[in-house]
Amino acid sequence: MPLTTTRISPDWPCQVKTPGSYDWERSAAKWLRELVPARYGSYPALIRHPVLLARHAQIQVQQEVRVARTALQTARAELPRLGMPEAVIEHTIKLYAAELLQLQHIARSVRAVTEALVERGTQR
Repeated sequence: MPLTTTRISPDWPCQVKTPGSYDWERSAAKWLRELVPARYGSYPALIRHPVLLARHAQIQVQQEVRVARTALQTARAELPRLGMPEAVIEHTIKLYAAELLQLQHIARSVRAVTEALVERGTQR
């Protein structure tokens, strides 16, 4: 049962409990750890401070968005030189476009979780 009636963003990840509910910060940290390379999940500062973990997840996802954009923008020019057939190139472009949309959604979700964690920190 929620402790508060916090209104959450439509981008709020379903894996994270509603802010103010029991153990929501733990669910947020668990979800955020899934977004960063595994070795970061064991760093004491990131374990103790979910806002730092959220910041790192934001940076990680921003970089992944840049990579997906670059891959999408360069696929048509570079993949033929690698000997890829046209059908594979078209499929790859669709794959990159879908991945970019997914990453943009994840980025919005990370921002929403970060804002809630920061707000929680200022209430303490």
